[in-house]
Amino acid sequence: MTMLEQGTISIHTENIFPIIKKSLYSDHEIFLRELVSNAVDAIQKLKMVSLAGELSGEVEEPKIQITLDKEKKTLAISDNGIGMTVDEVKKYINQVAFSSAEEFIQKYKAGDEQPIIGHFGLGFYSSFMVAKHVEIDTLSYKEGAQAVHWSCDGSPTFQLEESSRTTRGTTITLTLQDEEGEYAESARIKQLVKTYCDFMPVPIELDGETINRQKALWRQSPSSLTKEDYLEFYRYLYPFQEEPLIWVHLNTDYPFLVNGILYFPRLKPDVDVTKGQIKLFCNQVFVSEHCEEIIPKFLLPMRGVIDSPDIPLNVSRSALQMDRTVRKIADFIAKKVADRLKELYRDSKEQYINCWQDIGTFVKFGCLNDDKFKKQVEDIIIFRSTAELNANAGSDTPAVEVQSEEGDVWQQVNPPSNSAGGPSYTTIKEYLERNKERHENRVFYCTDEVNQSTYVQLHKNQGLEVLFMDSFIDPHFISFLEREYQDVKFSRVDSELDDKLIEKDKASEIVDPTTNKTRSEQIKDLFQNALNKPKLTIRTEALKSDDAKGTPPAMVLLPEFLRRLRDMNALMQQQELSQFPEEHILVINTAHPMIQNLGNISQGSIIQGEGQSPSGELANMICHHVYDLALMAQKGFDAEGMQNFVERSNKLLTSLTERAAGV
Repeated sequence: MTMLEQGTISIHTENIFPIIKKSLYSDHEIFLRELVSNAVDAIQKLKMVSLAGELSGEVEEPKIQITLDKEKKTLAISDNGIGMTVDEVKKYINQVAFSSAEEFIQKYKAGDEQPIIGHFGLGFYSSFMVAKHVEIDTLSYKEGAQAVHWSCDGSPTFQLEESSRTTRGTTITLTLQDEEGEYAESARIKQLVKTYCDFMPVPIELDGETINRQKALWRQSPSSLTKEDYLEFYRYLYPFQEEPLIWVHLNTDYPFLVNGILYFPRLKPDVDVTKGQIKLFCNQVFVSEHCEEIIPKFLLPMRGVIDSPDIPLNVSRSALQMDRTVRKIADFIAKKVADRLKELYRDSKEQYINCWQDIGTFVKFGCLNDDKFKKQVEDIIIFRSTAELNANAGSDTPAVEVQSEEGDVWQQVNPPSNSAGGPSYTTIKEYLERNKERHENRVFYCTDEVNQSTYVQLHKNQGLEVLFMDSFIDPHFISFLEREYQDVKFSRVDSELDDKLIEKDKASEIVDPTTNKTRSEQIKDLFQNALNKPKLTIRTEALKSDDAKGTPPAMVLLPEFLRRLRDMNALMQQQELSQFPEEHILVINTAHPMIQNLGNISQGSIIQGEGQSPSGELANMICHHVYDLALMAQKGFDAEGMQNFVERSNKLLTSLTERAAGV
């Protein structure tokens, strides 16, 4: 072997290798990604040279081969790409392409707190993080080129010699440091290739086996892919997960290059919506599990892949957030997601509605955080409704409005809710239009279908439509809706009673001549004396119903502004809802038979000595029980209140059973 040159890499780089080992990459394993990336680049460059007609002879099938020797602790990566000449080795390897170590730090180090992710082109030097000796054996594609052998032991000293290599391409051989022996293990290398190099467009071989997929689905045309293609890719990326709801295929080359596939997963209660699960690639090379700076934060729970060479990878997070290209990419992604949702709403409403419980959270969160996104999706926000919207369609389809292409003209269409005739869904605009004659500019809503079921049924019985706003984000979204619809009053079903729910004709009420009070006034006095709560407002109303037994005997109302103040305080203090406010309203339903019977029991009671008669005590206990049941629907009990309720209930039931048994 003839010595061509011996020297030092650069007079300014005495400290370059310690810097590489400590500052270049956050993980040592990244070296494999960098070396394989360089090998792919060499193969791609050879292809370009061949297409330009500058290559004599045939181009072999591209291939990267990894060879391990566990005994010698060596790892070699070979490609059949473009190769290097002596001058190119001197230029790209010896000079490190920098004038000094200081400039190297300034340009590529992101700071102590945030190491740089990686910068392709410097990749060769990452090998010194794990190797004590590195060799390059290369032969250029150029006619008459001399094969070259370069070696370095991690100091600024290198050796450049002639090589006996006869095949075009490059082999990088690492003699591993003693503590880095894991990288001579086949299983470890296979794992790293799958992580970082799985979608590189060149086959990577180890032990005679191709170990990477090569096929990057996101780089293919959507028209060439089937539903099963997308689902199979999702299963590969996220094994053992439920299948995604829908997906968005990103593909743009102006004003920046972005490809990718994003999936809407089913949201689970334990999902951390602040951490992204989208994989970031650069030219099919895996870079990071986290895309928090690139993805709008309301889309972070999405999954999938984004691939872009235009994202600046070698800057800190704070700088990345301020980068103009990154902001444009984030806006582009949000728009593409909105376009996909509108397309689904327009073309497949049944699927849209079936997905709404999950995708609705994304949409609402997006509206709260992004005005551009809000304008794009505001007409496809739907809510489950108590109205039988499918009746006029002759099938199980709710009526949903869409905006026509001409402008603000709204057209009613009839999408199927689901094949089994499930719940109906509507937009706010449709709700307001449909109920304009009954209660103009007013929306009744429910946030807890179970605990507020009594109130909902009361509204339904009187033909009042109620919307369900019961997702965890809806308390914030209702405030957003009130800003959007400033003339509309949003009333939770348990905040007040609409006039249509109340029988207003009290002229027929008989006045008791002995007390000069109506029956309603007597019942009110009975509850006030029994409960003895000065801050409690007690009202007596006759609730409308075809069957009085089907209405609640009493209801607790908490005015909208008081409830929101309570919710806000709990949110600000980051704790559970505070104690139920003492100032609230108890509505006694005088039309209910139990309340009427209670009045009769009270009238029949007589005072005995210093205490009440058994009838009076029973009436008192029933008043407490009626109030407790009404309060329970508002989740108004703390631990002590629940204990008192159980004790009073047992006492009441004991008294009733004694009466029934004639004790």
